[in-house]
Amino acid sequence: MPAVFLRERSFIRITGAEAETFLHNLITTDLVSLDVGEARPGALLTPQGKILFDFMIWRDGPGFLLETDATQREGLLKRLTMYRLRAKVDFVAEDIQGVTVAWGDDAADGPKDSRFAKAGIVLTRTPGEHGSDPEALYDALRIANGIAVSGRDFALQDAFPHDVLMDLNGGLGFRKGCYIGQEVVSRMHHRGTARRRVATVEGSAELPASGTELTVGSKPIGTLGSTAGKMGLAIVRIDRAGEAIAEKVSIKADDVDVTVSLPAWSGLSFPAGTDEASA
Repeated sequence: MPAVFLRERSFIRITGAEAETFLHNLITTDLVSLDVGEARPGALLTPQGKILFDFMIWRDGPGFLLETDATQREGLLKRLTMYRLRAKVDFVAEDIQGVTVAWGDDAADGPKDSRFAKAGIVLTRTPGEHGSDPEALYDALRIANGIAVSGRDFALQDAFPHDVLMDLNGGLGFRKGCYIGQEVVSRMHHRGTARRRVATVEGSAELPASGTELTVGSKPIGTLGSTAGKMGLAIVRIDRAGEAIAEKVSIKADDVDVTVSLPAWSGLSFPAGTDEASA
């Protein structure tokens, strides 16, 4: 059973009589349907519907534990405090460094990550250091299953939740009430206007550095994010990628020929011509 310690993760504990209501009306995750033992992705959006902060969240004791990148925690705490007003909710920056992710048939006790569950993988997240396997193992698993992370695969305030498959991995609640940015996200969902999606990228040789554009001819269709040898992730324009695939035109990352595919668990397919992707 691989167990990998991700050092650059940190935690905010959220408690209080109105904690669930407060969060449910603020973030993208549907907390009412969140079961004990399940960790879901979530985001706090800008009013324009883009991801301002992203995180994993699960029930812990009488409240919630929110796991985010260490570089985001201070800003997220400030933003949560700004929205609190008179709500009966408390935020505590936990004195815990990092999270251990473990997967396989003997995965450790701990909340199960819904993003990997969609791909049929049991992966748990346990605060603190409980493993010593190389982080490259986790990156390879994440890349193979099309699971993007901010800072490596997309920039905050640049991506919509649909771009990183949050509409499919448990990170977006479409049956809940309003939250910040909800109108934009809901409109994009119901009109089927999501044109950028996370794709896995396989190169004919080792992929170039993260940040390299994927191109068809001289036209960019996306940008490489995480890479591991010949494999990587990119957020691509699915209409442009679909057209290139249909016409059998080469897609390149610098001078490396690549193939792009949408994660099998997502149910998505590249559109033909100017059609939208379908699930």
